[in-house]
Amino acid sequence: MKRIGILTSGGDAPGMNAAIRAVTKTAIHHGLEVMGIRYGFAGLVAGDFVPLTAEDVDHTINQGGTFLYSARYPEFAQENVQKKGAEQLRKHGIDAVIVIGGDGSYHGALALTRLGINSVGLPGTIDNDIPYTEYTIGYDSACRTAMDAIDKIRDTASSHHRVFIVNVMGRECGDIAMRVGVASGADAIVVPERDYDIKKIAKTLKQGFADGKDHGLVVLAEGVMSADDFRKELLKYGDFDARANVLGHMQRGGSPTVADRVNATKMGNYAVNLLLDGKGGLAVGMENGKLNTHDILDLFDGKHEGDYSLLDVNEEMTKD
Repeated sequence: MKRIGILTSGGDAPGMNAAIRAVTKTAIHHGLEVMGIRYGFAGLVAGDFVPLTAEDVDHTINQGGTFLYSARYPEFAQENVQKKGAEQLRKHGIDAVIVIGGDGSYHGALALTRLGINSVGLPGTIDNDIPYTEYTIGYDSACRTAMDAIDKIRDTASSHHRVFIVNVMGRECGDIAMRVGVASGADAIVVPERDYDIKKIAKTLKQGFADGKDHGLVVLAEGVMSADDFRKELLKYGDFDARANVLGHMQRGGSPTVADRVNATKMGNYAVNLLLDGKGGLAVGMENGKLNTHDILDLFDGKHEGDYSLLDVNEEMTKD
């Protein structure tokens, strides 16, 4: 192995640049050349490759997003398109690839491995929804951004005695909502993985105001329903001055946290060493704070398990 490629695919996440940096510098340390593949699998098929040096990546560890850019490219699910990608890699003398992204990106990494290009996947998604890992690159930063925003929302909620329903990202996974809800002192946390009782939530909010609380806060995962739809349902059971707020894509932006910088660096370094050992078709994860690997194929049948004890803790601290 003389040259490796690296790409970011799907949604961007803070810490992706830290992972790219770690891959590049680790590979160069071992005498390898590194090619950055721009615009994900779309750039792979188009041959949009740029050489990366240590100097190119030295200043990127604190930057959000991905300087290699990203793109959705569902066409890569087609076998003939996958073969075109593999042909581009061979044409440019690239022996192995590291793919940073989520579930769809892992399908691409597995396809390349089956076509003879060893590939390793790194979990790059703010949603934290990948099986067999308790952490994905960008998750901690997204939680920090959401928490900071909710802290500001609470200020205006208190000033006007309002209830705010704050919608956070996560697709069908409630991990961001659970963690941010606890960190923000939410009156209720609503996620797709658990049933909820909107009448009980309304009762909790009413009791809070009756006891002298000057605001109400519901943190709602986007996979449940829209914040405005939830507000309309809530108003059927309580006469609140309620507002809906969608944090949206701001959760993907910003400088990565210490945790995301460190974990992304460790994962990037680990991925290069896996390729040096001749391994491919693997996804890097983290369990109990330690790095591990699973066959990518296993992830497609696996299910991510969030820390649902956070819901129990939060509910126990609210009044019936």
